[in-house]
Order: sequence, then C-alpha cells, then structure tokens
Amino acid sequence: MAIVAAAAAVLLVPPAVGALTGGGDGTQLRGLRMLVPNSPGGGYDVTARTAAKAFEEAELTGAVEVFNLPGAGGTVGLGRTVNESGNDRLVMSMGLGVVGSVYTNSSPATLADTTPIARLTQETEIVVVGKDSPYQSLDQLLRDWKANPGGVPVGGGSSPGGPDHLAPMLVAEAAGLAPRDVNYVAYDGGGELLAAVLGGKVAFGVSGLGEYADQIDAGELRVLAVTAGERVSGVDAPTLREAGLDVEFTNWRGIVAPPGLSDDGRAELEKAFADLRATPEWADALARNGWTDAYQPGPEFGAFLESENERVAGVLRELGLTS
Repeated sequence: MAIVAAAAAVLLVPPAVGALTGGGDGTQLRGLRMLVPNSPGGGYDVTARTAAKAFEEAELTGAVEVFNLPGAGGTVGLGRTVNESGNDRLVMSMGLGVVGSVYTNSSPATLADTTPIARLTQETEIVVVGKDSPYQSLDQLLRDWKANPGGVPVGGGSSPGGPDHLAPMLVAEAAGLAPRDVNYVAYDGGGELLAAVLGGKVAFGVSGLGEYADQIDAGELRVLAVTAGERVSGVDAPTLREAGLDVEFTNWRGIVAPPGLSDDGRAELEKAFADLRATPEWADALARNGWTDAYQPGPEFGAFLESENERVAGVLRELGLTS
C-alpha cells in the first residue's frame, strides 16, 4: 500500500518546467505554441509556420503548435499574450504592424508589457497589382492616383499604422498627395488582401514580398515597385527611388513572449531562436521567402522595439493620423 501511495503522489505532482524542455537527449524544447495575431496567409502567419517547420526539421523542438487569433490589427493577440503572464511555452509572431496598431486601436496592452525574445527578419514591401490590371508600370499608376486619389483604392494587409499602411502613405506624400486623401482599405492579413487584389476590389496592394512570392512566380501578380533601397534579386521591378520617389521602407518581424517569465524560461526561449537562426533549414527559408536575416537577441530587440515605438508614433503624427 505504501508503494502504491507513493506512486500516486508522484503522478499528482505537476512536472517542473525543466521537465517540459527535455527530449530523449535533453536538448529539445517541448510544448512550444506560437500565436499568430492575424489571419492565415498573412506575414506573421507565414513567419510562424515557417519557423515551426524549421524548428521541427532541425530537431530543435518537438511538434510546435501554431494557432491564429486575429483582430484589431494584432492587438487582440497581443492582449492574449500579455494575459498569459509567466507562460514560457507561448510566443507571439509579430512585427512593425503591431507597433502601429497599438496606437491606432488604443490598445490597453502594449509591446512594453511583453518579453522580447528575438528579431528575426526584414523584407521589402512591394507595390503589386493583379495580372489583369491595366497598370504595367508605377508611372501609370501614379498618374491615375494623383488625378483621383479617392478613386484609386490601395489595399494593405495591416490596419492603420502597420507597414502595409505606412508604406503607401509615405509614397503618397512623396508623390505630392495628402495622406488624408488616400483611400486605404485595410484587410486582416495577406490572405484577404490577395483576394481583393486578384478580384479587383482595390486598384493595387502593398504587402511584404515573402507573402506573395509564389503568386508572383506563377504570374498571378505583377510587381510595380519595391520599397527597399536596392533592387531585389529575382524581382523584375524598380525601387521607389528609381521611379522618382524619395522613399525607402522595410518591414521586420520578430518574436515576443508573455511578461513575468523566469530567468531560465526567458533564456531557454532566446536560445531556441538563436539556435534556429544557425540552422540550414532557416537559411533555406530566408532565401525561399525573400527575407533578409535581421536577427537580434532579446535585450537588443527590446531596445529596438522602444526606438520603433517612438519612430512610428512620430510618423503617425506627421501624417496626421494620430494626435
């Protein structure tokens, strides 16, 4: 009876956090979940699912669960992450869009409430139209846009303040258009935006290159310009500066975790993403998606987030989009 009682007591005791990390050789991180704060097909979704696949193929983790919790430009997912205080098995895929959405959605939760884990990538935004669009060049598009800003709607996969919104607003300003006159249509992620561009619901779209690489290769989409400072290999399109617009803009994506993590829990997550960066699986993913390695470890990423918060707030004020 004593042996049975002792065994039952062991079964009732929850495993220590360290026990969750061990694979057969004690090196794998187990039980990791990745929250995507927008719809399937968007940039955060592609980043999370790509990272999960690379984690598993490189045998750095066990199975990684990726789930979507869209809403309010990513701030619904941000609120969930902040409310999971102490949970070192949850991370959120995020980027520049969430920085702006905190302002434009008056979110009670902010990125300052999270634990920065790693910045991962950066990529160019693209000005894109469907294959059946009458626009063959950026010059043609700008001509009509200047003549009738409200009649040439632009779609983006982020809410106001996100990269897909900031990029066309900066383009409009450089082209001599008042940002307030721009007819910007927000979609919840790249999947919804793609349908709108292909269906002619907007005259053009602005999105990250990696989200639409397959559709561009298949000839379903035509890229009129890239927002990066230099032309992008494999993309037959000029930079905005080549087109006469003094604009250079790049998007970035990273990983944050809930607040209140133990030192060991935070360090374990930081190490997992540092190890991921060093794998050939991740290198292949960067090349395949047109992403640039922009890795920063947790503390550096935290400082970067603070500076981006100030920069985005300033841009939104300058464009007259916040007070």
